[in-house]
Amino acid sequence: MTPAAGLGLKPQHYDDALAATAPGLWFEVHPENYMSAGGPRLDALAAVRARHPLSLHGVGLSLAADADPDPEHLTALRLLVDRFEPFVVSEHLAWSTHRGAHQPDLLPFPRTHAALARIADNIGRMQDALGRTVLIENPSLYLPLTGHDLDETDFLAALVARTGCGLLVDVNNVFVSASNLGYSAQAYLDALPAAAIGEIHLAGHGPDEGGSGLLIDTHGAPVAETVWSLYRRLIDRVGPRPTLIERDDDIPAFAVLMAERDRAQALIAAWEPVYV
Repeated sequence: MTPAAGLGLKPQHYDDALAATAPGLWFEVHPENYMSAGGPRLDALAAVRARHPLSLHGVGLSLAADADPDPEHLTALRLLVDRFEPFVVSEHLAWSTHRGAHQPDLLPFPRTHAALARIADNIGRMQDALGRTVLIENPSLYLPLTGHDLDETDFLAALVARTGCGLLVDVNNVFVSASNLGYSAQAYLDALPAAAIGEIHLAGHGPDEGGSGLLIDTHGAPVAETVWSLYRRLIDRVGPRPTLIERDDDIPAFAVLMAERDRAQALIAAWEPVYV
């Protein structure tokens, strides 16, 4: 698919999505919201898919858990992939389940060599079950963990090398994590392997309401200008990639989201290769 900008699809925007005619527009959904045998939500997604490309962005496989991915989850995801033929399937570099308990968040882990081997195996199981390559998204981090063997960019690059997966680069996650943990967001983005980047996410963040000074990846605000600047520099280096405006809270009118989408689309359209 020619790189273009898309939106996260929300149920209140189904009619707007069906009526939208912007060239290249695509939509992304969390597959966990559509893992059912039928019903109006699946019918609505099928109607949108008939008019626009679709991406599936998973939040529930818990690839960094100390366990194999849930086979029933993988089976349900495969059914959605076969039905809707998304151009991208992605998941998070995080865990959310442990010994049958489910946590309402995407949680971090020490980036050890043992974790690298375990997560690579789980990505392999996911890719084998789906019969396709998947993209893995970098996390948002809030507090430092001890016990790392690898920097995050090296860990991601090693996952790519071991599994053949690609990367979904969430620029807002990079900015939030860099601000909270005290490193350079630009240096992080510069260290990522360009050829592995298959999709980019742009989202909003906000301050911790508890006054800690942390930034929180809220997905509930417009994309910040600092994140736009990082995005421009990233695509200057790696070239255009499918880019999502991600909004999951305090969701505005469809036209407001389309204005952000159009800004990303304009940057993609204006990109020119630099010859050296």
